[in-house]
Amino acid sequence: MNVFLSKAVLDFFIAFGIVLGGAMLGGIGAVVSIQPPTQTMLDVADRIKIWALAAAVGGTIDPMRVIESNMLDGNLSPAIKQILYLVFAFLGAHMGSELVKWVCGRG
Repeated sequence: MNVFLSKAVLDFFIAFGIVLGGAMLGGIGAVVSIQPPTQTMLDVADRIKIWALAAAVGGTIDPMRVIESNMLDGNLSPAIKQILYLVFAFLGAHMGSELVKWVCGRG
């Protein structure tokens, strides 16, 4: 269980960091290119969420393959673990997006 929790926490914070870092760097890029940084940060945070989730779990195809092969073989434990990894990564990406909205004054 210790390995599962450590990977789940890593997935959460990787997705959180990708969204937060991408939005912050997008805001810096907006300032450099003389665009409104707040709107750019909000747009980037919304658009990057799915990519943060995919990066956190290690790609888009492999986790789905694990879920499919284990479900078809009747091994529910690995499939449930993989689904929970996806949930933790989604929560991290969503929390990062909500933090950006809060910092920008829209949350």
